[in-house]
Amino acid sequence: MMRLERLLGDNMKEIIQQIRDMDIGKVEEDVSLKKYTTYRAGGIARCIVYPKNVSKLVELMKYLKQADVPHKILGKGSNLLFSDKTYEGVLIKLDEFNYIHFFGRGKIRVGAGASLIKVSLMAAKKGYTGLEFATGIPGTVGGAVFMNAGAYKSDMGYIVESVKVLTSEFKIIHLENKEMDFHYRSSFLQRHPDYVCLEVILKLQKGKKDAIAEVIRERRERRLETQPLEYPSAGSVFRNPEGNFAGKLIEDSGLKGKVEGGAMVSDKHANFIVNNNQATSKDIKYLIDLCHDEVLKKYGIDMKVEQEFVNWE
Repeated sequence: MMRLERLLGDNMKEIIQQIRDMDIGKVEEDVSLKKYTTYRAGGIARCIVYPKNVSKLVELMKYLKQADVPHKILGKGSNLLFSDKTYEGVLIKLDEFNYIHFFGRGKIRVGAGASLIKVSLMAAKKGYTGLEFATGIPGTVGGAVFMNAGAYKSDMGYIVESVKVLTSEFKIIHLENKEMDFHYRSSFLQRHPDYVCLEVILKLQKGKKDAIAEVIRERRERRLETQPLEYPSAGSVFRNPEGNFAGKLIEDSGLKGKVEGGAMVSDKHANFIVNNNQATSKDIKYLIDLCHDEVLKKYGIDMKVEQEFVNWE
């Protein structure tokens, strides 16, 4: 792996120039991942590319596969922890895929790069119910589908009608809700990481605008009271084990308020790890591992991490 990284490091300038020559879209070089993750932590990304459209994305993906260049789709970085190392590869942001079209009765055609919060607030203003749970989830629609993001006993699986994806063979296909195999914080796409979510059709129900707005207001107040929103974090670190709460298990293990470097197990909600003093990714990862291991040792519960670790090999 280290040898591959060194080889890529030597060749990345050439690879980046090739991508520029292909006119894929905007290209950024040597940028701090602190700008692109909600933890505000991580190393340097050698290259971030913003494809103009689907055909340019396909062209880019084919090139990266042929050249054997590591790559990853990066949404709003709200569920990722990059290591402090340089990412010797290409990150792909689908910011241009940000359209939101309402059509039919409660249906919305949404690009994978659209903000989930923006879509949910637009739906609320139009009097459609079903997306209220998402008004506090700071990710893209594509990322939310990938993770089957959810809250308040609801998730994307309840409202997704179909998903347009780019397969590992560069074919564009549509997957219906059942084919997406949504379960708690999981989906078909997690088991097929070479597939790329391009577009989603959401199906909502007509509701009363005032009632929808009141639900959103109440939940926002509850989040402000119970979650450490004043600090950078990636939301809940662990999935709630069946019949239990990850935050309570961590707190009962004596770890609430535990500090490592610039990171802390939140003293407001123990299932949040916050960057409260220029934390490194190593600081954050240490606390995630500590919480997992202490709960396992004390309760025999193997908590599952919701977040994805990137470039830690």
